[in-house]
Amino acid sequence: MPKVYLVQHAEAMSEERDPDRPLTTIGRQHAEQVTNLATKLGIEVQQIRHSGKTRAKQTAEILGDALSPAGGVLAVPGLGPVDDVKPVAEILDKSRDPLMLVGHLPFMERLTGQLVTGDADLPVVAFVNAGIVCLERQLERWQVTWIVTPEIAALGEGDSKE
Repeated sequence: MPKVYLVQHAEAMSEERDPDRPLTTIGRQHAEQVTNLATKLGIEVQQIRHSGKTRAKQTAEILGDALSPAGGVLAVPGLGPVDDVKPVAEILDKSRDPLMLVGHLPFMERLTGQLVTGDADLPVVAFVNAGIVCLERQLERWQVTWIVTPEIAALGEGDSKE
């Protein structure tokens, strides 16, 4: 059954501090913790797609370095914070390959609502920075099958401290 892994980018610097909004030190740490757990879980994806914004690109690259998707890590249009989710939902509905998308709020919450309920305005998941939400297609609909947050990933490393 097709799977998609949705990731909100890791914590980024404020626009005032750096207009490009790269990841903070904590953001990098959280992305690495989640990536380590994803590797332990044996997650395999064909491709990692991101919005092209620095914070999403850096998060996607951390995941890509560990998961080594055959289709690579690439920026694609349509994953911006306020982009329309329906075109992406249609692509995912047709895809048979496991994919990972790295993006932003409110896009990720709206995409999940669209995939699970058919209504982008019905939130079904509260995303956190660097968290992974796994959706699996069951017949004609998507279901949330699991969620990993940086806090959960840190417990997997035997370190529950922030």
